[in-house]
Amino acid sequence: MLNTILEHLTGMDQMTDQVIAMDFLVNAKSGVRNYAMAVTECATPEVKAVLEKQLEEAIDTHERISAYMIDRGWYHPHLVNEQIRLDLQNIETAVGLPS
Repeated sequence: MLNTILEHLTGMDQMTDQVIAMDFLVNAKSGVRNYAMAVTECATPEVKAVLEKQLEEAIDTHERISAYMIDRGWYHPHLVNEQIRLDLQNIETAVGLPS
């Protein structure tokens, strides 16, 4: 309970949500890449069909996470300078956290 209050007072509750969302996005990207590679290595049309469906779902998941993060100002995939600024700000915040 006290941790929740402190996180809210310091703004770390939002940072925690942002970190979780970014981790989810990175994992979704990895899933898309892995499914795409697996589709090209299929031995049967049945396996390929299953993997293609999984790939489509992984792409949809990535899109939903990206939109969520963009809506909250946590991700700027088309504004490189803004994304770099945000990444540097997050690094400074992380470095300033107590160990």
